[in-house]
Amino acid sequence: MIDLNADLGEGFGRWHLTDDEQLLSVVTSANVACGFHAGDAVTMRRVCELAAERGVRVGAQVSYRDLAGFGRRAMDVPSTELAAEVAYQIGALEVFARAAGTRVSYVKPHGALYNRVVHDPEQAAAVIEGVLLADASLPVLGLPGSVVLDLATKAGLPAVTEAFADRAYTDEGTLVPRGLDGAVITDPEAVVERSLSLARSGTVTALSGARIEVRARSLCLHGDTPGAVELARRVRARLLESGVQVEAFA
Repeated sequence: MIDLNADLGEGFGRWHLTDDEQLLSVVTSANVACGFHAGDAVTMRRVCELAAERGVRVGAQVSYRDLAGFGRRAMDVPSTELAAEVAYQIGALEVFARAAGTRVSYVKPHGALYNRVVHDPEQAAAVIEGVLLADASLPVLGLPGSVVLDLATKAGLPAVTEAFADRAYTDEGTLVPRGLDGAVITDPEAVVERSLSLARSGTVTALSGARIEVRARSLCLHGDTPGAVELARRVRARLLESGVQVEAFA
């Protein structure tokens, strides 16, 4: 059994990056940008409405306050500020989710924040504090073995492991930084095969060629890559053909 999630609502004003409507016909969970790295009130409302219509779970994709850098630039934010901003983003999305007849079902950090809380206990603790401020029952989505998931479990929050079919891994099971060659997997068939391997055996080939274990309950399909919709459809179809049940975790 595997959940398929995608980063959605990644636009701002007249600028749109993701094909939200089409991807919401494929995925089971939607990581909705909450306005700090992308997204605005109108976009958040629209994605929540579309997700509710299709029975897709709504997740808050929280980020550093970095619209210009799409949330992918390293930042040092004081813990009290980061906790408040995480709670703020969740709360903003919850308004639109409830208006659409659904609710925020989980939280996933984005970009630089996502990678930072894999190993930084201070920033990870701030994210968990923010989640607890917003809703002490929300699952947190992150990399297996990450500090943020460990702290989530200790705080009584459900910790949900996630894998990436279109991102390269280090031998330690972390994501290869986007600035390095080979960090993003662009061959569609390779992405499909990696998805199947992650879902069925919990393993994937690292950038070095080593076979590593990455056991995850959710699989991320990036919505901002070229041909994202068709690729997502191919991944879902191959999983179902291979007997893998596609179902939301939350």
